[in-house]
Amino acid sequence: MKGLAGKGKTSVGWFYGLKLHLIVNQYGQLCNFMITPGHVSDNNSKVLQTLFKNLQGIFFGSKGYLTRQKQALADKGVKLITKVRRNMKKVLYSAQEKYFLKKRGIIETVFGLLSFQADIDHTGYRSQSGMFINLLSGLAAYTYFDSLPAVKDFTPLTEIEFFQYLIA
Repeated sequence: MKGLAGKGKTSVGWFYGLKLHLIVNQYGQLCNFMITPGHVSDNNSKVLQTLFKNLQGIFFGSKGYLTRQKQALADKGVKLITKVRRNMKKVLYSAQEKYFLKKRGIIETVFGLLSFQADIDHTGYRSQSGMFINLLSGLAAYTYFDSLPAVKDFTPLTEIEFFQYLIA
């Protein structure tokens, strides 16, 4: 992987390798993906431009995708919603946006399925082409899974539920 991989850091610790960025819809279907060296941050402008190319709508991400490029993305029809860090101003979201932001964990389920059932998580590749073939095969296999993780459609809340949601 020399010349392709990089040293990156996760919540668990340091690693040397590549990072897979995914966009999935509320039905768990793959919309777009990108592979970067481990040291490339999630909110890198080139990463965001490539991931959201030809996509429009509301997208939910982790705090790693906090970016100052929200306005540039909004100009292209992309609304990126993330939780905020402790030292940031609170952002007012609609009840629907809060609902889907809490369901952002669907992506972790997708990565779990890709790692354990589609077997894309390896450490001992012998060639770059072998690694890419394994990764692309796993992504293709995922699209044929019988059931994918999904988020139920948002249903409007009653007045009491709405106020409970605002407090949460």
